[in-house]
Amino acid sequence: MEETFPHLNIQREAPVNEKRPGGNPRTAPPDDVPSHGRGLLGKLANATREASEDIGGFDERKLFRFTVQKGFNPDDLRKISTEIEVVSQEDETVIIGFATNAAMAQFEARLASMASGGYVTNKEVIYALQSVDGWSPEDRKSWALKQHGFPDDEDFLLDVEIWPLEDRPDARQQAWDKFDSWLSEQRIEKLDQVKKPELTLYRLRCTAAQAESLLHHRDIRSIDLLPSFALERSIVFQDIQQFPEVQAPPAQAPGVVVLDSGIADGHPLLKAAVANTASFLPGEGPHDENGHGTHVAGLALYGDFEKHLRAGAFTPTLRLYSGRILDRSNENTTGFVENHIEEAVRHFVTEHGCKVFNLSFGDSNKPYFGGHLKGLSVTLDTLSRELGVLFVVSSGNHRIGEGSPDGLEWRDQYPEYLLNESWRVIEPAPALNALTVGSLVRHTQTYNSQRYPLDPAEIPIAQAGQPSPFTRNGHSVDGAIKPELVAHGGNWAIHARANYALLDGLTGLGVVSTGLQFADGRPFQVDAGTSMAAPQVAHLAATILHEHPDATANFIRAQLCLNAAIPQASQHLFEKNKALSRVCGYGEVDETALKRSSENAVTLITESRIENKRHHFYEIPVPPDFTSGGKKRLREIAVALAYAPPVRSTRIKYRATRIDFKLVAARDLEHVTTMFNKATKKDDYQSIKELAGATIGQTARSKGTVQADSWKFFQFNSNSALRNKKLFVVVTRNDFPWGESLCDSEESYSLLVSLRDKQNLSAQLYTQIKARLDARVPVRIRV
Repeated sequence: MEETFPHLNIQREAPVNEKRPGGNPRTAPPDDVPSHGRGLLGKLANATREASEDIGGFDERKLFRFTVQKGFNPDDLRKISTEIEVVSQEDETVIIGFATNAAMAQFEARLASMASGGYVTNKEVIYALQSVDGWSPEDRKSWALKQHGFPDDEDFLLDVEIWPLEDRPDARQQAWDKFDSWLSEQRIEKLDQVKKPELTLYRLRCTAAQAESLLHHRDIRSIDLLPSFALERSIVFQDIQQFPEVQAPPAQAPGVVVLDSGIADGHPLLKAAVANTASFLPGEGPHDENGHGTHVAGLALYGDFEKHLRAGAFTPTLRLYSGRILDRSNENTTGFVENHIEEAVRHFVTEHGCKVFNLSFGDSNKPYFGGHLKGLSVTLDTLSRELGVLFVVSSGNHRIGEGSPDGLEWRDQYPEYLLNESWRVIEPAPALNALTVGSLVRHTQTYNSQRYPLDPAEIPIAQAGQPSPFTRNGHSVDGAIKPELVAHGGNWAIHARANYALLDGLTGLGVVSTGLQFADGRPFQVDAGTSMAAPQVAHLAATILHEHPDATANFIRAQLCLNAAIPQASQHLFEKNKALSRVCGYGEVDETALKRSSENAVTLITESRIENKRHHFYEIPVPPDFTSGGKKRLREIAVALAYAPPVRSTRIKYRATRIDFKLVAARDLEHVTTMFNKATKKDDYQSIKELAGATIGQTARSKGTVQADSWKFFQFNSNSALRNKKLFVVVTRNDFPWGESLCDSEESYSLLVSLRDKQNLSAQLYTQIKARLDARVPVRIRV
């Protein structure tokens, strides 16, 4: 067995240099300035009439939708009038604001002066304005509501979000009180609510007439149908008595928490590892009445459950926790799942010190098409930062028949349809501080194909190692890579003799795990979906804590992505890497070097804190043996960084700060620090060339809060940068102006670097790198 070693710590170099940002770009004047003013005057008049049709409101101001040029700073609207309050940035060009009549009269006067060719102060702000409108009833409709309309029932449930007033607690409380009173006056029943500075949601029971009133209420941001969860499942019959009795894991074993429909804690393969179960669903106990939670729990506890099943032995190394948040239909209609999840997470963190949480469900009524994130994503991102926990969530499954192929098209159009808009990730998969997991295929033979090997009728859609036919694609906010990882979740097939009918995971193409009906002699269950992929990654995340018990959630995220790679079978499915990352992210986790290093695969680790507009520099010791040898062989350098920024749902950029890295070659530390100090503007910084050959590239990876990339080398010539220069990772922080007050003076991050020479069995990378690190003279780092 190959000898392994602890990962090595790396220290940053002494210089900590300021990153001086450039000023905002100036807005070019329109070709015809008076005509621009006249156009805005007309739109302002229409917008004022439209805003006057709104009902309700906690004060007398009107709500306006300002359409601006891309890159416009929303706070600059206050240059028009200090009585305009920016409420939210809905996308890159739409800003919502409250304005008094006096403010709009002042604005109208400026536009009239511009239209007549007169002088206007702060004219660049008006140059950047493209339109002024009201926030219409259509704007308040969610994607699901636009697709399906209101339910046909006499009364029905809706989820309503009102505008968050994040910076004004007094006004926020006033808005809550006034809206509660209005609901009572309208006889609209309030069933539950989420009231936070960054998110205010109401679950309401109303009639069609009352719903129409809601669409016209000024303080309402959006109206949505209730969450919709879709699952498929099957049971595998097998005698569990053949397996040895499962022993409990050590008392100090790390824990993994499954937030789902509960678990069957008496299952023979689970009960020895169950540490605590609790229900956070009002009126329900912790026991699983659906089966989904039990199936997910087996994967979270054992990871590759099928491997253990084939080996005939199950030895849990983790402690299993279960928080029930879903009912027997795998739904949550008693209240907001956001509240139940928060209660569960705080319980398991406070009472049991848990750090890794699995959420294998998604709201198919909320695909992410861009713009601001909603309820559960915001909740997970906020809890991730506050409590230092890691959420592993599924990317979501596409439903059959909703914009999906028909018959033979499933196979013939694969994988192109995976990139369709209707295949976008669903809530809470876009959450930036969580790890999102998509699905890969493992099996290609149905039960019938195995039984009748000469019959070609049942045709798999995808091959092993390729994305599952149902897995959803990204990206998330601002183009962040989602999902970040993929794991086995199942396959589908078509039946050539039955009009190409679709055969899902129930036919033997899914993932096997523990089943709810164990007492009836059915201890195993097969299901297909990204719900099965996520807990396998949650298992890996928790096992990192064996070797690194104090690891932060940032470290775990970075470590998983550092050791991920796109499966060979998927690498050439799409013409562009960008398309591949939308479906597979950084790839599938390779467990080989996840917890410890070896002589030919070395991981360098550090945890640090960085101030705004600063660079941190790390020299990476590359031994001569890494670049030696004339024979071609694969060598690789990988880098991963993770941080958990504060978020704001009223800004399109969402994360308050940006921390990213670049891998650069330079003569020495002085040269690399000078290079970055001269990058005074954004374009200058972007123009600093990384080491050539990055798999993802700095622009694409830097959009997320966990970033990973790799550089592959097969041969080094005498001019190679790694032979003639030193290698540095440079970490940079740059807050958005609106986010500076939300961030800590020093923001935490985890950085990991891996050097791999796996085809060289006689490599001594670990020994050589450790000797170089030990020989370095300790330096005092200025902070």
